[in-house]
This record gives sequence, structure tokens and C-alpha cells, in this order.
Amino acid sequence: MAEIKRLIDILPYQIEHFPRMDSISDKKNGIWQKHSSIEVKEIVDRFSLGLLKMGFKPGDKFAIISNNRSEWNFVDLGILQMGGIDVPIYPTMSEKEFNYIFNDSQVKLVFVSDTDLYNKVERVIPKAKSIQGVYTFDEVDGAKNWTNILSLADNSFKDELSSIQASIKSEDLATIIYTSGTTGVPKGVMLSHKNIISNIQSLTQIMPMSFEHRMISFLPICHIFERTAIYFYLSIGAAIYYAESLEKVVENFQEVKPNYFTTVPRLLEKIYEKIMEKGRSLTGLKKYIFGWAVNLANHYDPEGKNDWFYNLRLAVARKLVFSKWIDALGSEVKGIICGAAVLQPRLARIFTAAGIHICEGYGLTETSPVLTCNLFEKGMYCLGTAGLSIPGVKIRIDEDGQILAKGENIFSGYYNKPELTEQAFDEEGWFRTGDIGELIDGRFLKITDRMNEVFKTSGGKFVAPLPIENKMKESWFIKNIMVIGKDKKFAAALVVPDTVFIFNWCKKKGLDNLSLNGMLQSPIVKDRIWKDIQKYNKRFSHIEQIKKFEILSDDWTIETGELTPTLKLKRKIILEKYKDIIEKIYSEEETKN
Repeated sequence: MAEIKRLIDILPYQIEHFPRMDSISDKKNGIWQKHSSIEVKEIVDRFSLGLLKMGFKPGDKFAIISNNRSEWNFVDLGILQMGGIDVPIYPTMSEKEFNYIFNDSQVKLVFVSDTDLYNKVERVIPKAKSIQGVYTFDEVDGAKNWTNILSLADNSFKDELSSIQASIKSEDLATIIYTSGTTGVPKGVMLSHKNIISNIQSLTQIMPMSFEHRMISFLPICHIFERTAIYFYLSIGAAIYYAESLEKVVENFQEVKPNYFTTVPRLLEKIYEKIMEKGRSLTGLKKYIFGWAVNLANHYDPEGKNDWFYNLRLAVARKLVFSKWIDALGSEVKGIICGAAVLQPRLARIFTAAGIHICEGYGLTETSPVLTCNLFEKGMYCLGTAGLSIPGVKIRIDEDGQILAKGENIFSGYYNKPELTEQAFDEEGWFRTGDIGELIDGRFLKITDRMNEVFKTSGGKFVAPLPIENKMKESWFIKNIMVIGKDKKFAAALVVPDTVFIFNWCKKKGLDNLSLNGMLQSPIVKDRIWKDIQKYNKRFSHIEQIKKFEILSDDWTIETGELTPTLKLKRKIILEKYKDIIEKIYSEEETKN
């Protein structure tokens, strides 16, 4: 990796060491379009030349608002090559957030994927004076297409492009990523080439991926987790395939047959829920074998302390049951990297027992992003933790339990926010992550909560909601949950029910004469959910136990504003949206004990 010092060095490195015919591939009109390493470089060069022809200069900023697709990479790398700074934005952000980011970063051009995003940006343009144009990836009536810039490529600018590329330093700013955050306005995280490259170099030392492997990508590439993963794949010469959408990812698994991919806990939970739903629909001996296999996996010891009889039974379970799970992921999956939020240990245990090794990691946008990660080698991972510090990163826990970090991957600061930048570091230069954690066996980092999410009851006792929520979500009846109780007498919860499971459960109980809303409000359903809450409550101290809950009829999604793009809860928004229900919970004297 010595030859890669900047993000713009990655493509030339791949061409020299791992040239391939399917460097980046995506599906258009039902057909996989494969771009070779050389073709990608040619397109990127033409795009850089086109921007220079238009008069743009190093330091100019360009926004990308799009789903995962090859054009994302072409534009991103083309911008970086001519010294530009890209500003990736989540397509799900609101027009208000678009407007804030455009004006805060002084974006010159905006690249969007489709008609809906084009119209959304066009409504914001009058308030964003710096923007000189909006270009689309799809063909959109009345809009400029990104290929127009390719057509402007002028070889007379080649010397200027070469001069700019030679002048780009590893310490130079490469991107400003605005964190959606769970509270407040977006903050622009400034990351240099060196920040991201240092993370790639660390991953190269500890991850088993290589040019022999195929990767499928479906997490938003505008998020640093997936973006760094894409740069990493390019640097090792692995083949990148972009899934068409989350809805079609299972179908794409069958076509691509990936060896590795990244995901977030909620998506793994959805995969598991679908598997279990299918298992519950089985009958007779098949249903018994399925349940036996899952129960066996739930007792798996990842450190290899299972006895010979357990291993024999697991081998049978893998052949009869878990092989079908692997087939559902394309049949050739070797491992999954999970990040962006805390994964339920139960899921990591069951999937790993099934032969699908899940390595959970931890990091932030500000850390490019990886700080710690479980590895695939025996003895180098610990379920229920975020793993070991990656090479080049130092981790320590301060006296308040906050996780602090140092390394070349740590960002330089928040754009236009010197006060927040100063607050982000302690007096010794350690980055304050805002997460609370502990070191298991002095090595493995365990995330216990967010500092700004821990709340104090009116009795002065602290409650960390995250571990409680993760445990409660093990109930088949609960799709999502938020623990509340700040400045209140007791902890309570807002519950988003799993309507599909509840509907099927009610049918079996003879309640199918009710509407879905009637089912959710049924005392029988509420009592059954309360039974699960009571069961899991036993894992926590009295003050942490949920005393009351309310079932919500709404789902929580990115689009409706309750979840971040990485599917974390936006607690402030949820508290405001359901303030009347919360007031009802605490206005009633009687509580469940």
C-alpha cells in the first residue's frame, strides 16, 4: 500500500497490480453493466478534464445526491483528481437540510440520480446562490446530464490536470460529509485523503478480502462506512457490484454470489426475521428440525469451547438447515462486516454458528470511520463487542466512561464550526467519540451507550436505553422500541410493533376478524407484548426496567424522519412527535409492576 497516499492513487494502483474487467458494476435496464479498471480510469479522467474546461478550480465543492451506482464513483474520483472537494448528501435528507448544506459548504455543482431528486434540488436552488448547475445521472427531461461534462473533455487541459494531481497532498481536504445526526443541524465533517487512506491501510492488514473476491454494496455510499469500504475494495482489486435496491438485494445476491459485504444491524435483523418467518411456516418434522437448529446455534461458543458432540450436531444443522441460509445470500458468502450501530449479540452468535461469520466493528464519520473491529481469525473476535483497535488507532476510556481515540484517521474538524471542533478533542488531543464503553479483557471494546442518550430519572438514577432496547427487540412482537423516562419517576417505552408477525399470530389465536389497528389495540396482543417485556426486564436493575409502554400504529423510517440513514433512532424527533402519548403514559398514576 506504500504507493497509495491519496484517494486519487487508488485507480492507478489497481490498474498496475489488479486490472480487472469488472472493477465496478451496476444494473441498468435489467442487465449488469461491467466497467473495467481501465474504462473507469478513462471516464474519471474525462470528467476531470470536463470540469477544468468549465472553469472549475481546486478547492471548489461539488455535491453528490444519489443511490449507489457507478456514476457515483466516476464523479467522486473525477472531482478529487482536479483538486475538488466533494460533499455527499443523503437522498433522504429534507429540502431544509439540502439548503443548509448547499449554503454552508458553498457548493458549485450538484449531481443527482433521478427525476425526484432533481425536482427536490430545483426547489432549493433559489435559496442557494453558489450553485451554478444541477446535473442528473438518469436522463431527465429538461435537465443537464452528467455526460454533458464528459463531452467537454479537452486534451489541452491534460497538462493542467497532471500539474494539479501532482500538487495534491495527502493532508489536503478530500470531502466534507454532513452527519445527519440524531439531534441538531448537520455538521460538516472534514476528512483529508490521509484520513481515509490510513483507514484503508489498516483494513488491508487485518481483513482477508483480496482481488479474488466479489463484493456487493447496498448501504448508502454517501455514508463514510460504505464509502471507505468501496475505496478499500478498489485498492485491493476486488470486484464491486452495486445492488439495484434494498428491495432487490436478495435477488442480486443470487446473481452476484458475493463473498463479503457490509451491513448495519437493522438490515441483519430484517434478514433474520424473514428467515424465522419462513421457518415458522414449516410443518411437521421440517419445523422441528428448523427449531432444533436455531436453538443449537443460540448456544454456540465462538471461542471454540464447544464439545465434540455439539460440533457433530452443528455439522448436521449446517447441512440440513443453515446451508439454505447461505444459499439465500448467494451461496458463496464468507463473511459480513456489520457497523454503524450495536448488533444484538444473539444475531451474531446464530449467524456465525450457521457458518456466516459476522464481524462487528465501530467507528464514526469523524474517524473515517473504523476505530475497532472484530477479525475473522480465531481468538481475534468477541461476540457482543465492537472488537479490537485497528492498526494505527489508539483507544482509551476516560473517567466518565467515554471512548476516546487517536490516529491518522481522525478528522481535522467541523467545517465552519471552530467551537464544536475544539469541544470534540480533550486537552491531550484525544477525540471524544460521545460513546460510552468498556474494554473486555483489556482488548475488546464494548459499546454500552451514547453519552447524550443516557438519561436521569426524577429519582436521580441513570438509565442507558440502548442495551435495554436491543434486548427488547429480541421479542418477535417488537420491530422497534425507544426507552423514555428523562426526569420521570420510571422508565417506559414506545413500541413499534412487528405488524406482519402480529397479524399471523392473531390469525392463529382466532383474532383475524379484527382490523390491523384492532389487533394492535387488542388487550390480548398488549398483554403478550407485556409478557415479553417482563421477561427481558429481569436482565436489568429495577430502575432500568420498563414499567409501562404504548404501542404505536406508525412505523419508524428514514423517510418519515424517526431514523437516521444508518437506521439509528432520532430520539429528539421521536420525543416531540409522540409527546402527547408520552404525556399520557406519565399522567396516569397506575403503573405496571
